[in-house]
Amino acid sequence: MERHTVKLLGVEIDTFSFSEALEYASLTSGQVVTINPEMLSFASKNPDFAKLINTSELVIPDGIGVEIGLKIMGHKVRRIAGIEFAHKMIEQCAKTNQSVALIGAKPEIVEKTKENLLREFPALYITYVHDGYFKDDEQIINEIKIRQPRLVLCALGSPKQEEFIFKVKQLLPETLFIGVGGSFDVWSGVVKRAPLIYQKLGLEWLYRTVKEPKRFKRIFPVLPLFVLKVLREKFIPKGV
Repeated sequence: MERHTVKLLGVEIDTFSFSEALEYASLTSGQVVTINPEMLSFASKNPDFAKLINTSELVIPDGIGVEIGLKIMGHKVRRIAGIEFAHKMIEQCAKTNQSVALIGAKPEIVEKTKENLLREFPALYITYVHDGYFKDDEQIINEIKIRQPRLVLCALGSPKQEEFIFKVKQLLPETLFIGVGGSFDVWSGVVKRAPLIYQKLGLEWLYRTVKEPKRFKRIFPVLPLFVLKVLREKFIPKGV
């Protein structure tokens, strides 16, 4: 399959549908970035992070904010929820007898995630599990190299997970890596995912913010500023 990307705030984003992204990911290896407005805003201020994203093998628009931003720029690209995308890749691995590694979150959360995924997919082979509280990247990288998993799900938060994946993917050319943010919290049962109506409307962020008010400072003013940046990119020539 051939990739087709569009640019938003200097970052190339794939235009695949959900099913096309899954098909493409199943045929490739390397780094999958599930991009959201916070990451795009960070990339606009950090050229090294933007370059990292633009050298990734797949960049999917995770969240309604990115979909809106792309729409403003004239691109009809539907969002792909990163948690659902990663879950489908896990399901594929279970069906095809390919191994999976879980890295990130607190020790009890990643262990509970493993337990729940094995309950859901009894045939799943989870070859490696480690929490996100490590200081020695090289130790973790060496341990992953020994296991040679097909899929690595990394829940270290951004930009740490993207930077870690970029470092390790060079050493595992047959492995697919996905940065999954807070997905382990949901899969472990510690955090309840938003009701289906919120998911369909792209308002999971609003549900989480209502449930966890401390997230408000993180979400705002990022979202309004993100939209303003996109509008500026569209309507104001560079250098003005």
